[in-house]
Amino acid sequence: METVTALIKEKALELGFDDCRVASTILEGDEGFDCWLEHGFHADMDWMARTRDLRQHVQLKVPGARSVIVLAKTYYRPDTRPMPENAKIARYARQRDYHRALIKPLKGLADYVRDCMPGTIGYASVDSGPVRERAWAARAGMGWIGRNGLVIHPRFGSWFFLATIITDANLVPDDLLPERCGTCTACVGACPTGAIVGDREVDARRCIAYHTIENRQEIPETVAANLCGWVFGCDICQEVCPWNRRQVLETAAPDGKSETFPLLDAEALASISEDAFRRLFEGTPIMRAGYGGITRNARLNGGYRE
Repeated sequence: METVTALIKEKALELGFDDCRVASTILEGDEGFDCWLEHGFHADMDWMARTRDLRQHVQLKVPGARSVIVLAKTYYRPDTRPMPENAKIARYARQRDYHRALIKPLKGLADYVRDCMPGTIGYASVDSGPVRERAWAARAGMGWIGRNGLVIHPRFGSWFFLATIITDANLVPDDLLPERCGTCTACVGACPTGAIVGDREVDARRCIAYHTIENRQEIPETVAANLCGWVFGCDICQEVCPWNRRQVLETAAPDGKSETFPLLDAEALASISEDAFRRLFEGTPIMRAGYGGITRNARLNGGYRE
């Protein structure tokens, strides 16, 4: 299986992924996920609780699953235009929706796995299925779980997307990487809402990223008063991470969308029409928050209140 595993990794790079690692399903464990749910740290993301068993046991998704192929695609690009300070957008979202961008190469790799090993079955997902991608990335030696709950890659920091293929093929697993955050607590101290509540635990109820993307209700005043200009997502805990600042990172190839991505200030976003919003942001992750969410966030950052 060493040869087949090596071929799969080569194919992954050929298809445009930046790293490919393998984890054995014998490493599957809880690692605090149940406790995270029990504390309500998932806020109103009820699908996390509903799919708990599927997320905890990959054999329920792929009977006889033996391996999880984990793929990374970097998205870091240096800023070429200044981001409005009162209408900041997370770096990953300033381009084509990664779900759409990665699904074709991911399916291509899944097909290649079946070609290499006829009769095998698998399940491919780009951050949309009931898969604990970050846990599997750590189990595959892609990186380690940082104090902010994100996977930190020794080369890419945390600026990368994850995709996975659960398969019943018995591939050769990669070695685990040791945790390298050490005593650093930069991300904990930098979070303006105190969302990093424990070692590698993030309380979504306090998280700017959660409230500006997933929350469809009124944002709590304790968070709204500390948005720090973010209207979609938040990169603060990544920006202060030494692993994201220690070197000039390799940059992802332009996709054509990022160069023309609209950068509007809070006033412009707060008053934008729904038609204009769709014309500007269709096909990007911004649509996840929706017109109502983005205009709400912009009003809060612009000092406007309902």
